[in-house]
Amino acid sequence: MQAAEADLEADPRVAEVVAAARAADVRLVRFEYCDVSGVAHAKAIHVDQLAHKMVEGVGLTRAQMALNLLEQVVPIEGMEPVGEIRLVPDPTTFTVLPWSPGSASVLCDQLDHDRTDWGACPRSFLRRVVDRAAAMGITVQATFENEYYLGTEIDGRFEPVDAPTHAPVYSAIGHDHLDGLMLETVDALTAQGIVVEQCINEYGPGQREISVRHTDALGAADQQLKFRDTVRGVASRHGILASFAAKPYPDEIGSGAHIHFSLWGRAGEGGRSLLYDPAVPGGLSPLGRHFIAGVAEHLPALTALTVPSYNSFRRLVPSAWASSTTAWGYDNREAALRIASPFYRREEASYNIEYKVSDPSANPYLSLGALISCGLDGIQRGLEPGEPSRRDPARLSPEERERGKVRDLPSSMAEALDLLEADAVLVDALGPLLSRCYLAVRRSEHAAFAAADVDFEIRHHYYRF
Repeated sequence: MQAAEADLEADPRVAEVVAAARAADVRLVRFEYCDVSGVAHAKAIHVDQLAHKMVEGVGLTRAQMALNLLEQVVPIEGMEPVGEIRLVPDPTTFTVLPWSPGSASVLCDQLDHDRTDWGACPRSFLRRVVDRAAAMGITVQATFENEYYLGTEIDGRFEPVDAPTHAPVYSAIGHDHLDGLMLETVDALTAQGIVVEQCINEYGPGQREISVRHTDALGAADQQLKFRDTVRGVASRHGILASFAAKPYPDEIGSGAHIHFSLWGRAGEGGRSLLYDPAVPGGLSPLGRHFIAGVAEHLPALTALTVPSYNSFRRLVPSAWASSTTAWGYDNREAALRIASPFYRREEASYNIEYKVSDPSANPYLSLGALISCGLDGIQRGLEPGEPSRRDPARLSPEERERGKVRDLPSSMAEALDLLEADAVLVDALGPLLSRCYLAVRRSEHAAFAAADVDFEIRHHYYRF
């Protein structure tokens, strides 16, 4: 039997992917992963090699994960340019790319030669966290709510597509601007199985938001990579840059990627919401309170993973709808954790928590896995949050802050990384190699951007995310 035929027989899912690629006239398939700086990378293989590469994977030097945002290799023990790992695709993530005729992609785990996590795979990290939650009887559903800017480069500067004639937020004329591009983007997402729920023009010039349906935690992180690829790919066909940087225009409003999540029991045991309790005022269950308390306790350190770039901290300022404290509250859009009010007749199904200290520059596997890890710690320790904030946390009195256990978030990347290194729960969850890699790579970025001017910062954040 030929090797390719054996590969097809060994895993029926491989045969399905190969058949789908052939049917769509795909010639190149991108084996994609996300590095610790949040940048998506891919190696493309020819469709004739797809059957056996789906099984054996594609080689990748260990040093590739030691690259920082500026593509400098950071010296990290165990991640030298000696030895290889493998990019092993998950067949369930195969999609044809509507904006790139003849191309498709699959998302990959980074595995050692024996098919185990080599210690620095963000996707494997999230898998471990999901398994830990499942062992506690918890299934996490989530989605990322993305904002992004559309712009063009003119004389070395990035200009919003509708400047200086920016339409008001949520306005009808704002939807008419670039409506063809937005429809094409929505169609491309839909073609890949991503359910679009809402599409709006946002506050900033050239800023847009698209909300997509929640799914399981690993699927939500996968979906986030596919989402960013699609938005950028479709825009590029029109000569437009889509930037997922947190603050690509320092004087304009920032872009978030708020994480909406809910907690559910095992499907085979009723599959009921573990967050929603209709007998409690506000609907938040005791388990939900413990989860929120865990996130709030670790939140200053968690910022290093969920708003992780040097540029991210320009967004975390008071009264900017981005959160600058650990406060939580019911429909409080200035709080780090907002209990979203449920919809009529869908109360249990729609009850969720919005985590606002998140932007699109984060590696979604690391950010979502870290968020869940903090919440699970709160459940295991039976932590209780302070009082919910009933107004903008920036306007709370000292007594109200104390009752709410409200603390300020770090104001810089360097401060956040120091807090992360000191947080035993997060460091233990990441594991020794991944945590060491993350801290070293991110600190190298901080040093580079702190030594440069704002134009350097914006340029290197604008087009990499």
